[in-house]
Amino acid sequence: MQRKKFLQLTGFSAASLLFTGMNPLSGETYQALIHPDEVLVLSQGKWLPLAGSGDHWSFQDISVMLKPATDATAVQLKAPGREIEKIKLGWKHHSPSGAKFLGDHWERSYGDLAWETVSPDRKLPWYVLIHNGRETFAFGVKTGAKSICYWQAGPERLELFLDVHSGGMGVVLGDRLLTAAEMISTKSLPGETAFATDTRFCKMMCTKPVLPAKPVYGINDWYFAYGNNSKDLILRITGIMTELAGDTSNPPFSVVDDGWSLKNVKGNAVYSGDDYTRPNEKFGDMAVVSAEIKKLGMRPGLWTRPLRANGNDPQTALIPVREGQTNQTERYLDPTIPENLERIRHTISLYGDWGFELVKHDYSSYDLFGRWGFQMQEEMTAPGWHLNDRSKTNAEIILELYQAIRNGAGSMYLIGCNTMSHLSAGVFQLNRIGDDTSGKEWARTVKMGVNTLGFRLPQHNNFYAADGDCVGLTTNIPWKENKQWLQLLAESSAPLFISAQPEALGAEQKAAVKKSFAQAAKPQPLAEPLDWLTSPRPAAWKLNGRIVNFDWT
Repeated sequence: MQRKKFLQLTGFSAASLLFTGMNPLSGETYQALIHPDEVLVLSQGKWLPLAGSGDHWSFQDISVMLKPATDATAVQLKAPGREIEKIKLGWKHHSPSGAKFLGDHWERSYGDLAWETVSPDRKLPWYVLIHNGRETFAFGVKTGAKSICYWQAGPERLELFLDVHSGGMGVVLGDRLLTAAEMISTKSLPGETAFATDTRFCKMMCTKPVLPAKPVYGINDWYFAYGNNSKDLILRITGIMTELAGDTSNPPFSVVDDGWSLKNVKGNAVYSGDDYTRPNEKFGDMAVVSAEIKKLGMRPGLWTRPLRANGNDPQTALIPVREGQTNQTERYLDPTIPENLERIRHTISLYGDWGFELVKHDYSSYDLFGRWGFQMQEEMTAPGWHLNDRSKTNAEIILELYQAIRNGAGSMYLIGCNTMSHLSAGVFQLNRIGDDTSGKEWARTVKMGVNTLGFRLPQHNNFYAADGDCVGLTTNIPWKENKQWLQLLAESSAPLFISAQPEALGAEQKAAVKKSFAQAAKPQPLAEPLDWLTSPRPAAWKLNGRIVNFDWT
């Protein structure tokens, strides 16, 4: 590595955090973070300052090593006999008052992504972009990290935290060397917009995404049925919507959402559960359902909840009840138990045996941590509990769960929903990038859908196909509003899913859906929000080379 040439930018010291290196194999130059000036480790609630500099830092038997590679720097931890909760790396860094910062979310976003001025207490999950009006600087970790990472940017500091909890307690690594994350950085190229830098940086963070062979689009019943679905309803709406899809070389998906499984399986007096290997009487044989969807001209998809236990599962197989857990009647499988992972793998493979071609799996972050992403601002989960295996970090546990789902899916497409974004990349073909839109409240669709698409679209086809969620096409939402969200999704290049109530499909709506399906079935340029630096709900967009202005009010 060449560490002598430092980038300089008058009046903006983010450049001083970077040095220029050269890949000896390709000859390409890149930017990397200089060494931190401070390293600490959190052990049993106490921050321990490590002594050292450069590549090696230590405190008694705890060591943190920085291992430079051609395009990233690995952060490694060794702590025999210790319980470790977090690693913190800090750099001196002055932020001028005009600088703006953008972070990500651990899992889905919740309508709150925005470019903001410096806020020292705000956690910026996975990566942070810093924009000074002229240039953009990006700091992050590569996808697939074995810790759950976030940045904090204060007026005089830039800090990276690597959360290595196991459940709600410190991980016990034993003699194992943990590569917690790989740090990566860049700055904008001459003439490059902040959006283009973000998009390029996402590609740098994930070098091996797993992507659909063709653009994914179709229908989903959730936002008009809300679980009150049936085989007859699914086939009815599939038949109606198939007539509006003209691209037979890339047919749409019909995704059966929650409501199909056998619920309230009560084999245990303490809690009830769901059995996602057996359908209820409204659906009957799921192999028949998938076959009928195919006959109508769509590709069948199915929703599931892999960690949800059923009433026959013993307490020893389950995650303990966490402090603050909102639903005391639900229990969840402990994914550190090998038999549970095999059961999950087998369940997912069963859907392929039934003939489904896509599986949407949901709730795994909530079921594991007992919290939604917006509740993780202080900590990921409640303190004081752990899973069966304490030798693995939460990130490692999640990665093993995702890999079990991947192994079970075979050739089926996977959509992660409520999954950790940076850990989903390179494993699932699609990921639901935001919280639920709505078939009842237009304001919720704008908050969750438009914000999510505006700020996480750079991840599309770099991490996975980024699913901004459905158009809830119902009689509850005026068509003049819904058709805007339909147009944005249809021309964004991202997946388009429509949740259409049959009663809301008049001639005008059908014509718009037919046009949107034709657009979404083919590759398109990535949509770009033009006012995202100043608005959390971007209204001006570049779609297929032209500027389109929306009215989200």
